[in-house]
Amino acid sequence: MTSLTRGLMYGAAAGAAGTTALDTVSYCDIALRGRPASSTPEVTVRRLSQRLHVPIPGEGDKQDNRVAGLGPLTGYAAGLGMGAVLGIARAAGWRPGRPVHYAVAAAGALVGTNGPMTVLRVTDPRTWSAVDWVSDIVPHLAYAVVTVAVLERMMPTGRRRGL
Repeated sequence: MTSLTRGLMYGAAAGAAGTTALDTVSYCDIALRGRPASSTPEVTVRRLSQRLHVPIPGEGDKQDNRVAGLGPLTGYAAGLGMGAVLGIARAAGWRPGRPVHYAVAAAGALVGTNGPMTVLRVTDPRTWSAVDWVSDIVPHLAYAVVTVAVLERMMPTGRRRGL
């Protein structure tokens, strides 16, 4: 296996661990505050289907259930994809300090999830309240910390791991 392929695979695995952390933090927030789960992933799937002229099969409940399954998968795609990018970058020699690594991982995951929703006009981050921003940023920071930690463990650099 080539170094870049290994980076892609390890990065995707690290991204999966980070996505699990993100989901865990998000669901804990939902449980603690009693807030509803976001419907934006499902709305995004429907808008993407319309824009790409790719119909979602089925009607009524069957179609709604498919959308409910596809919505969260967009988050998994973003999380694994960002992890894969980080792994490839690491395999190619990118060696940032932890704060930069965390910032890039968090920002990449935020853009990967919120970017399509913003472009499709499902949401507008400019209208979010401070509570909305915290509810979005904290899980993405958890994603970054876990993704970077797993990636560093799977792909050690041999240099001192300090801040």
